[in-house]
Amino acid sequence: MITRSITSRTALALSLGGILLLSACASGSANSTASTTSTSSAEPSAAASAIDIPNAWSGVIDATAIPLGDDRTSTSPAVDYLYSCKTDFSGRGPVNGGPWIDYDAGTWDSTTKATVEGEVSWPQAYYDEEVGHDTRTILTANLPTEQMTGTFPIADADPAKEFDRNPNEIDEKLVELTLTVAPAVADDPSCVAMGAVGVLKYGVYLYNAVDASGGDAVAHETQDLCDGHPDGGDYYHYHDVPSCLLAATAEAGSTLVGYALDGFGIYVERDSAGNLPTNADLDECHGHTSTVLFDGVEQEMYHYSATMEFPFTVGCYVGDPAPVPPHEH
Repeated sequence: MITRSITSRTALALSLGGILLLSACASGSANSTASTTSTSSAEPSAAASAIDIPNAWSGVIDATAIPLGDDRTSTSPAVDYLYSCKTDFSGRGPVNGGPWIDYDAGTWDSTTKATVEGEVSWPQAYYDEEVGHDTRTILTANLPTEQMTGTFPIADADPAKEFDRNPNEIDEKLVELTLTVAPAVADDPSCVAMGAVGVLKYGVYLYNAVDASGGDAVAHETQDLCDGHPDGGDYYHYHDVPSCLLAATAEAGSTLVGYALDGFGIYVERDSAGNLPTNADLDECHGHTSTVLFDGVEQEMYHYSATMEFPFTVGCYVGDPAPVPPHEH
């Protein structure tokens, strides 16, 4: 196991008053609001609730034949699609499509996908929530508090480099993200920009489901043992709820694992057999309304739910997202 110590080089402040979402080649800053009550946690949630979880979802996804999410960005909300603010994808994704992708069948096999080598721990990682009257301020180093990462840049000797030449490093960042503690459903859903759509309670950004070319990032991009990798700004991130976090959640019930930028929770929900929902169980923004544990209270509210299918977590925002300053992907 490799242990790495890093000095922070970049400070990033994110607030609902003006969040600059991160992409493969961009980062930015804005001010945030201080809160009054502080709670720290390295766990995905304080507890799991089985309230409103069905005995069985509508179906089960085969991990060896997950539907490929290529060409599934849309200009309006739709189940199975990412309602994307970006419509012209001129960037380049991974160099080669891996043998785990069956283009003829339109599926990919998560059990045989290449993984970036390395087991790097980050003792300086932290995650803290400060909850005030109407705001939730999240402070992190954007490093995983509970899991290790792979070695980046991808080494020349790493077999994964045949499929993805990610030259970026993982850098410690000072992240301050301010969200509302009382999210509300807006009149209309809104599109998702490139880069961050939320943050996970392991202290790491959650990005949207596509790569720079508009393809299915989870299927195509070669990631590490916990399904993460760095972008062009050296920000480590996930494109779905990572397998390491999934393994740490309850075998049945509902577990809060993070927050979207509109303040709504992101949950891992399992039926009595331990299965995740399918897209058919969720709405156009990849969520639904049911009773969940939120801020220690079981309450009926909207929330996003993790699946094995594209777009994986947030398909669009049901609440009002932060205004995003122009940036280049």
